[in-house]
Amino acid sequence: MSKKHSKKLGTEPIAKLLIQQAVPASIGILVMSLNILVDSIFVGNWIGPLAIAAVNVVMPISFFIAAIGMAIGIGGSSVLSRALGNNNPKKALLVFGNQTALTLLITAVFAFLGLYFTDTLVDSFGGKGAIFDLAKEYYIVVLYGVPILALAMMGNTVIRAEGKPKFAMTAMIIPSATNLILDYVLIHVFDLGMMGAGLASTTSYIFCCSYILYFFAFKSELRLRWQHLSFDLGILKEIGALGSITLVRQGVISIVYLILNNIMVDLEGEWAVACYAIVSRLLMFALFPITGITQGFLPIAGYNYGAQYYDRVREVINKSILYASVIGIFILGILYLFPVFIAELFLGNPDSEAQKIINQKVLLEAPKAIRYVFMASPIIAIQLIGSAYFQAIGKAVPAFLLSLCKQGFFLIPLLLILPKHYGVLGVWVSFPISDLLATLVTALFLNREVKTHLIPKTLKT
Repeated sequence: MSKKHSKKLGTEPIAKLLIQQAVPASIGILVMSLNILVDSIFVGNWIGPLAIAAVNVVMPISFFIAAIGMAIGIGGSSVLSRALGNNNPKKALLVFGNQTALTLLITAVFAFLGLYFTDTLVDSFGGKGAIFDLAKEYYIVVLYGVPILALAMMGNTVIRAEGKPKFAMTAMIIPSATNLILDYVLIHVFDLGMMGAGLASTTSYIFCCSYILYFFAFKSELRLRWQHLSFDLGILKEIGALGSITLVRQGVISIVYLILNNIMVDLEGEWAVACYAIVSRLLMFALFPITGITQGFLPIAGYNYGAQYYDRVREVINKSILYASVIGIFILGILYLFPVFIAELFLGNPDSEAQKIINQKVLLEAPKAIRYVFMASPIIAIQLIGSAYFQAIGKAVPAFLLSLCKQGFFLIPLLLILPKHYGVLGVWVSFPISDLLATLVTALFLNREVKTHLIPKTLKT
């Protein structure tokens, strides 16, 4: 297996590498996030504001199952990057084979269970009242494609770990473009409603997975054979230890959706769920450059740590945090200047008096929510890069704790307390408070790790 692509992670300048890795990752995440954003805009304009709420109910369930693939991908890719850094292609292939087999097995089981308990899950995640039927129709179609999406998400992280970010970017662009085209055709032209939205998503997953299979068949350094698909207990333990971090993080995010959807219904009704749905879409979309930098950071940190180039690891930490923080300031400025315009994008012309009332309530509340929720954007780079660092170097316990820090240790408790006293305002202010607290904790962990273990060494020749 040629190492010409992966070896550059340990030799080229960090700034150049970070741009090479982060820009394609950011573009891919942008397109994927824009897809989710525009998808919600299409649904809101062509079906109605409660349809946005319905998608918000389904997303945490379907994405949790799909995140199993991403978790296996990220967990295994950390091991894979270090194996490449240690010049151990045999282990890298075994890791990739175990990732593939494990993803297919687990996601198929979870998708089956998700379909079997459809009504219970849709109701539990806030699909109540007028939202239920819309959410159920969308949920059933989407869940059939979730194992395919999981396999694609797993493969995408491996492509990036292999040092080929442009292919990873393309893999994310293909389903996004496909989904938007099919949204227009199936929802707007053929008037298939939520079923059309679901069919567009599932079909786009198939296109994405097909491209990734093509990459590994013809373009990859990792050429799988049947023997690589046999489970290895040691490899599975490594993948599980690190992959569980991503899975738990997504699981906690799903719990946040569950709690928030139900809180909003109880506080204000279905329109409030639509309002939160707009905010959640922006959380996925607006921070894409910071997420891209974090994704670009992972293979660089993992490879150089495996090669014991600790001076380069320190450099990539510092530059990643700096670049992402500057971008965070810019994002905050945009959201503070145009919150009303952003909220209006999700709402079409009302067809009835009831829908007009819902639109008015959402437009009154959403701009305020946007300003509160994104208040801590300039500092979240420390939180994301710090957590990603421990994951990249294979330190599962601190990575696990830090990944839970914001949502699990701070946001969920705040959501259970503040709305009881401050209503919907308590929901929105819980986000920046949890960001601030999680950033402080992560900064302490990261600072201690850098001073204790990342003692610079001379670059190997």
